[in-house]
Amino acid sequence: MRYEDFRREYTAGGLTRDMLDASPVRQFETWLEQAVRAGLEDPTAMVLATVDEQDLPWQRIVLLKGLSGGGFVFYTNHGSAKARDITHKPQVSLLFPWSELDRQVIIGGGAQKMSMAESAAYFITRPRESQIAAWASRQSRPISARALLEQQVGVLRQKFGKGEIPMPDFWGGYRVVPQRIEFWQGGEHRLHDRFLYTRQSGDDWRIEQLQP
Repeated sequence: MRYEDFRREYTAGGLTRDMLDASPVRQFETWLEQAVRAGLEDPTAMVLATVDEQDLPWQRIVLLKGLSGGGFVFYTNHGSAKARDITHKPQVSLLFPWSELDRQVIIGGGAQKMSMAESAAYFITRPRESQIAAWASRQSRPISARALLEQQVGVLRQKFGKGEIPMPDFWGGYRVVPQRIEFWQGGEHRLHDRFLYTRQSGDDWRIEQLQP
């Protein structure tokens, strides 16, 4: 297999300055709505990149669960590797790889832990099995066999019965407040269109076009 032979032209369309909203968050919402209407399989899937205590970067896919307080929201176990990394170094990066539209959005900013009230408001909307899974899993910790995790799920199903499942105190949300957001639109002959928003102060953003 020759990896260098895998190539295609990007022909979905161009991106110009006058097509952009003054707010990168509103521009993101527009692109996300277009991704949803286009029928993308996982339009809210994003790659979260963090740096651990050894200053080694790591990435994983998480799901965007909201836009609030000017930031991008996701939820996780506070003992997970990603949460420990954020505690060590809160500066993170997000990537939305909308390949079917020849687009990607890259976000850089600081991750902040959300309040228990905000997290609980989302937790009660989760499917019951997802709520139980949040209790059962000590995310990112080693386990000798999957059967042990499934056994723990069974124990918790019995414990909670048909009653309300409270939010674990070791689970909750993070909000990534952006400082930079880049919108990338693939172009023919690798002449891609790239626009970078950089926060100046408050909701004031500088917009620059970057060479491909």
